[in-house]
Amino acid sequence: MADRCDPASPNVSVATVEGIQLTTPQELHPSSLPPPGSRDRWPWLQRLRRTTSLLLEPWLAAIETGQIQPEPDLMAALAPHVDRTAAGRLLAWWLATPQADPALLQQIGQWRDPTFAAQLRRALEDGPPERVRWLLPLLGHQREPVDFPLLRRWVLGPHATPCRRAALEGLALGLPSWPLARLRPLLRSLAADLDGGLAGSAVDLLARLPGARRDLALLDGPRLDPAVQARRLRRLAALPAQPLVLVVHGRSGGIIPPELERLRAELEARRGVPVALHGLTAAAPPDPGPLRAAAGGRPLTLIPLLLLPGGHVCSDMPDLAGAWRASGPVLRLPFLGAWRLWQQALRDEAAALAAADGGRGGGNGRSRPLLLHHPLNSAVGARYLAHLERHCAVRGLATPYSAADSEEQLALLRSPDQPAALPLVLATNRLTEALPPRCGPALLQRPRVRDCLLDLLAALP
Repeated sequence: MADRCDPASPNVSVATVEGIQLTTPQELHPSSLPPPGSRDRWPWLQRLRRTTSLLLEPWLAAIETGQIQPEPDLMAALAPHVDRTAAGRLLAWWLATPQADPALLQQIGQWRDPTFAAQLRRALEDGPPERVRWLLPLLGHQREPVDFPLLRRWVLGPHATPCRRAALEGLALGLPSWPLARLRPLLRSLAADLDGGLAGSAVDLLARLPGARRDLALLDGPRLDPAVQARRLRRLAALPAQPLVLVVHGRSGGIIPPELERLRAELEARRGVPVALHGLTAAAPPDPGPLRAAAGGRPLTLIPLLLLPGGHVCSDMPDLAGAWRASGPVLRLPFLGAWRLWQQALRDEAAALAAADGGRGGGNGRSRPLLLHHPLNSAVGARYLAHLERHCAVRGLATPYSAADSEEQLALLRSPDQPAALPLVLATNRLTEALPPRCGPALLQRPRVRDCLLDLLAALP
């Protein structure tokens, strides 16, 4: 394309494109652009922006040859006239001009086009970090799923903080396009990053995903930076919660231990919706009416606060979930003992007991705390207990709840040579009442464990 002035029409700029003659008023030609600071510049640029017959080629050529500088006000006026071809040329000029203003990219990078995206990828392959940081958000704006691995590498790699933050901005701009199965664990990992700004942004992005309460619940709050944890709690408070049904074992006659009732009341206050306790030993389940009314057509969340995969989990829970479904939709979660963060809380509690115990019990691993659990006879139960022993660095000890059956174990626990013990019991029951004082209370009477459980339940959808 070439442009020239027609001697017969001194006020018209003429350009030829494949033999077709195009005209632009001379007053809107680059040669007529008032300089920065001129009082004539703003109204001139307004006319440039509003014209419907602008020939863009003279402007692109003037920028590429250095005749004019792409000042922000000029680029804002040209923006309505820029097409994908012009955007590609402007990007190529920016990449070839070390002193080019990064602000220009915000105006030329609004196009979504496969050719433009490919141009960005090539530039990211060998570009210097100080320039790459401006290109990563543009790549995210293209919303091409194939770019997720590239942005992921930049945000996780050993790069300068501005580059990592720019890659996360790219992920934010293309958020609906990335595979959720890979995006969720990435953002959860970034929420614990040492860069507080990056971690806080990751929490904000998690809050924008479908089912955000669950994603935020999987974050380990105590291990987050305090400012990031506060941000997480604010995001959780802004998301609507569903009514909960906590399935607990209970005591004979359907009696609910006080620890569980206090947990329920505090959880209900934090979530702002009803929370019910369903005792397995109770004669009848709670009235579903108030819970259904609060749910507003959404499912009730059924949570087995059971710690082992025994008969209640494997046999009773399916039937119980079916009974609740008779009154409406139900979301049934896995039993509490299977939750990763709950197992982490048990590990932390066992580690604190081991540290306080001072290695009592001799060698050969016997100094590990004892985990007192209800006997399990199934293969599933055996595998679960073996996992818990490894994960929590404890030794499992089957301890029947009947005082007569547990007499031998109780005598063992009273011995001063035995290591510390942790009852795998949520609330006070016959076992904890029969244990010697050195074994300590049930789990809900241990502040560290109780706080963890309360945080997990409060963060549920």
